[in-house]
Amino acid sequence: MGKQGSPRSPRPETIDKEEKFGRRSFDSLSGNDLLLGRRIYASEVSKAQGSKHDQNCGSSNKFWKKQHSWLRRNFKSIVLMISVTGFIFCMDSIMVSIFNSDSRAVVQDISRLSNMTLHKNGAVDASPVQMYSRLLNLASDSLAKNEFKPDTPNFREERSSKSSQWKPCADNNKAAVALERSRELSNGYIMVSANGGLNQQRVAICNAVAVAALLNATLVLPRFLYSNVWKDPSQFGDIYQEDHFIEYLKDEVNIVKNLPQHLKSTDNKNLSLVTDTELVKEATPVDYIEHVLPLIKKYGMVHLFGYGNRLGFDPLPFDVQRLRCKCNFHALKFAPKIQEAGSLLVKRIRRFKTSRSRLEEALLGESMVKSTVKGEEEPLKYLALHLRFEEDMVAYSLCDFGGGEAERKELQAYREDHFPLLLKRLKKSKPVSPEELRKTGKCPLTPEEATLVLAGLGFKRKTYIYLAGSQIYGGSSRMLPLTRLYPNIATKETLLTPQELAPFKNFSSQLAALDFIACIASDVFAMTDSGSQLSSLVSGFRNYYGNGQAPTLRPNKKRLAAILSDSETIKWKIFEDRVRKMVEEGQKLRTRPYGRSIYRQPRCPECMCKF
Repeated sequence: MGKQGSPRSPRPETIDKEEKFGRRSFDSLSGNDLLLGRRIYASEVSKAQGSKHDQNCGSSNKFWKKQHSWLRRNFKSIVLMISVTGFIFCMDSIMVSIFNSDSRAVVQDISRLSNMTLHKNGAVDASPVQMYSRLLNLASDSLAKNEFKPDTPNFREERSSKSSQWKPCADNNKAAVALERSRELSNGYIMVSANGGLNQQRVAICNAVAVAALLNATLVLPRFLYSNVWKDPSQFGDIYQEDHFIEYLKDEVNIVKNLPQHLKSTDNKNLSLVTDTELVKEATPVDYIEHVLPLIKKYGMVHLFGYGNRLGFDPLPFDVQRLRCKCNFHALKFAPKIQEAGSLLVKRIRRFKTSRSRLEEALLGESMVKSTVKGEEEPLKYLALHLRFEEDMVAYSLCDFGGGEAERKELQAYREDHFPLLLKRLKKSKPVSPEELRKTGKCPLTPEEATLVLAGLGFKRKTYIYLAGSQIYGGSSRMLPLTRLYPNIATKETLLTPQELAPFKNFSSQLAALDFIACIASDVFAMTDSGSQLSSLVSGFRNYYGNGQAPTLRPNKKRLAAILSDSETIKWKIFEDRVRKMVEEGQKLRTRPYGRSIYRQPRCPECMCKF
């Protein structure tokens, strides 16, 4: 520091003068003069403070003049910087709100889906089971990048324009000579007790119609056996319109509601009972003529008990084959209460109140009003996904699904309780490893694998998905990959109120009919198991009525297993390309190959006409 009195230290000198003057005043003054001394001191102090204030104000004014000058020079830059910052902040807010809303939707959907996806004991697994974490992260990144990109055609149409050349015509009686059956010419009666759930029963009904026509017999309206698996007491009239069914087929097969009284004692004594085990699977017309027709002629009736898939597809007379198509695609109409609930379901999915396709009209009849207004707003498009990952299917497959020792013990216990014959057969055969089963395409797809396929095909995060299926093994933790990447998920339980679902409670086949309707009416239908009866029937309906505009996605499990075997190293672009090629191969237009299901692949002269 400098010495006092020097130019660098003026302030200490001033203070000393003030202190000297103050002491002198107080020493020399006394009594009343003390007040005068105080006034003098105060005035001096005020002058000194005023001098300091003036100095400060001067320096402050200089500072603000400099600031003002700087602001004027840089005004445009400041405005630009604020604008850019504001834009970035706004975009960030938008993105945060989108993903926050999606996160809330995921939580809500998991809660709403709990009734369907929870494990049978009601518990939700604490930790998610993921077999392909790396690929899921890549899928999530890809969905985020493509969120705001323009929509591209995404499997909305089948892979060949020639598909639209096939038109439904199984109901055209001019295509074949009417069979003109009558009760007087009938050889006798055929009773049918069908097993299984909704879809197995549907196949059994149409097979029974074909057999009745083949054997020139009168068909008694089929009955449904009660199953410990399905636990549904529904009968024909609870699911389908009886009178429409009888009337629609009357020119080709005679159908009655009940067995005549004089034949009931024969049925009660099981004199002409034929069980499912007595008929070979995919039986030919010769099998029925040699083994079933003699019983009809002898007893006046036959009872096909536990009847299901017991009629082959080829060889079969043209008219009889066509009759199967007519039964499946035209004669079997759902009961009015199912049509009304199904119509409500589709309206809420599409957020639209009118029918826009022949598919919906065929399924829902008058319950779905046909659109007559041109230029109306387009209804919401949606994808229907049929997940087959129930505990019985998972256990029966003998595959490993990444759940560790706890999962293996649980599935083994389930097999011991429900599949003792399977375990007995396994003891006598050469064991096959879970890895080999997966490699050969024998394992059902997990929700995680289904999610990766959808992402690989380019379906965006905002895709609206209707989820069909029963209880998912593993509960919500297994569903987490799907609900995280695709939060816009709905089920019949989330779209219909408890009051609207109440008439179908404890009737699994009737509930399955609602899934059947929602899947058929969808813009895109994706299956995870091509062997599923529901998936087969749904894809057949879409082929028959879709006019080439109702594509079905069928992952090839064997090829998908090969793709996923590279999950730790494969690049996302390569994964997308391989998944697309796999699905496109399954979408190629084909006429029905010899021996294949006419319910699944109706593009053939017996069912459809090519123009």
